[in-house]
Amino acid sequence: MQIIMDAEALNAFLARDFPQVAGSYRVEQVEAQRLTARLSVDDAHLRPGGTVSGPSMFALADLAIYCAILARLGPVALAVTTNASIDFMRKPEAGRALIAECRLLKLGRVLAVGEALIFSEGSELPVARSSMTYSIPPKA
Repeated sequence: MQIIMDAEALNAFLARDFPQVAGSYRVEQVEAQRLTARLSVDDAHLRPGGTVSGPSMFALADLAIYCAILARLGPVALAVTTNASIDFMRKPEAGRALIAECRLLKLGRVLAVGEALIFSEGSELPVARSSMTYSIPPKA
């Protein structure tokens, strides 16, 4: 698959169109079959007990898969999530960034399906697994 937007272009898009997440979430790497994104965890992402909240992990998976789609299609801001599933498998390690490694399983004209594994930085075992489907708007 051809890459249309690299990590720099995706991060610029996020800063421009989604400034509410651009400070904490960042695309690290874009490859033909894989995208890596990072959540720089701070107090805003923690829940009582000092672990990263589920909504923060969900947002990382959503951002990573969304950006994997944009990397192939270009800046289609109106691509929207139509289905999402996340499995929380273990507690993220305290004080560490979270890394999402995702890949697209299908990129069609109307739908895209992707999956993401989320890891505490430096750990080999995933803390969560997500699968999502997006609706791609028709080209104007």
